[in-house]
Amino acid sequence: MEERKGFGSTFGFLMAAVGSAVGLGNIWGFPNKMGENGGALFLIIYLVLAVFCGVIIMWGELALGRKTGKGAIASYQIVSKKFKWLGWLATISPFLILCFYCALGGYCLKYVVLNVGNLFGAGFGSAGQDGGTIFGNFLTNPVEGVIYGIIFVMITVLIVMGGVGGGIEKVCSVGMPALFVILIICIIRSCTLPGAIDGLKYMFVPGWAVANGILEESPSIFSVLATAGGQMFFSLSLGMGVMITYGSYLDKEQNLQSNAILIVVMDTLVALFAGMCVLPARFALDPNGPIGGPKLLFVTMQNVFDNMGGVIGAIFGILFYGLVVFAAISSSISLLEVLVAHFVDKAAAAGKGDKRKSYSLIVAIPVALLCILMCVDGLGSNGVWVPFQSFTIGAWNDCWLDFFDVLAEGILMPLGALLMSIMYGWEIGPDLVKEEIEVNGTHKFGANGFFKVCIRYITPLLMLLVLYGQIHDFFLV
Repeated sequence: MEERKGFGSTFGFLMAAVGSAVGLGNIWGFPNKMGENGGALFLIIYLVLAVFCGVIIMWGELALGRKTGKGAIASYQIVSKKFKWLGWLATISPFLILCFYCALGGYCLKYVVLNVGNLFGAGFGSAGQDGGTIFGNFLTNPVEGVIYGIIFVMITVLIVMGGVGGGIEKVCSVGMPALFVILIICIIRSCTLPGAIDGLKYMFVPGWAVANGILEESPSIFSVLATAGGQMFFSLSLGMGVMITYGSYLDKEQNLQSNAILIVVMDTLVALFAGMCVLPARFALDPNGPIGGPKLLFVTMQNVFDNMGGVIGAIFGILFYGLVVFAAISSSISLLEVLVAHFVDKAAAAGKGDKRKSYSLIVAIPVALLCILMCVDGLGSNGVWVPFQSFTIGAWNDCWLDFFDVLAEGILMPLGALLMSIMYGWEIGPDLVKEEIEVNGTHKFGANGFFKVCIRYITPLLMLLVLYGQIHDFFLV
């Protein structure tokens, strides 16, 4: 059987793993959810979940992938009898997410082009229109949306076709440091705008949003827990097979214990940095604009850059949306890799050789078709039928994006993590993680006792609360 090629360095793996975690959810999801859910209170609960769930599940998934050297589906089939089907659950989630991620990635590409037009005064720029008009016209132009969405799918496929070391690692090793630099530049400009302090208060001062009439009332602790849990899974790429797949490409010299902690810490920092970039600018230059969801990114932020005026506004628009495009690509390639790795491994085991390019193209076809559906739907702007849209309980699917997002982030990801923790704690035993971390005798799993207690008791309980909170908020409110 052909040797399975993996990451060439610890840095390359970390940049790819952090790149997977850093995505659109960090740019618009984290800062808005933090502000809507009590600011500092949300941050505290998020950090608690990151420690007692995020790091724990990250250790479990990385160890599972490296031990088996396989993707999500095969990994569970190898180590478990009762949960051998769980890999399929961890594969459906990235597929659903990838379909709408590519559509949103296409939107980001559109806005890079738009700001290039503004820079050179071309007709494809803003042309004096405000952000709401631009975004509304784009959503109701399915042809343009489909073109940009398919371009994003093609970029993702080409990178994954290059392999782990030749494609994913190379792109992320250059792109992630560049993303940090651009993000810091945007933070400096955003936080030095007159009135920017209100954006920081929205994020970090408990009760400020309610006291200033931005939110009608403070959310309940249970609601904050559910929101923070959903954001953690989506942000850290947990429960979707990504870290199992990336872990399968690691050599035995890698320190899984410290790498998992670094991924969680770096992703959380980027989420906070994104908030410090987006929200101060919103409060300073577009105080009445949308403060969450896609409109924050494509209406409010475009208004911010237009209000900066001239060349400066266009340059910062290009930098910001370029940053968002890369954040989206670094996530989309990890999602596609989960799907491709399964078929590549099966082909290699059957002695069929390296079929990566073929399977990358094959898997991309259904992704592209559903991406087209998302673009034609236009976030519900074009009257496309959506399953259960007239459902009388809850209001969870205004568009196809919401429908897929609820299934993946709302149900499958926390459910998968809950079942994985039960598998580790009560079937195969938590010692698998310790053995894998200490496999070559170089690294010691100093947190083994903490991991055992969490994986058996604390993590399943928290995951159960998060899952219930997600279902309650989506379907019963």
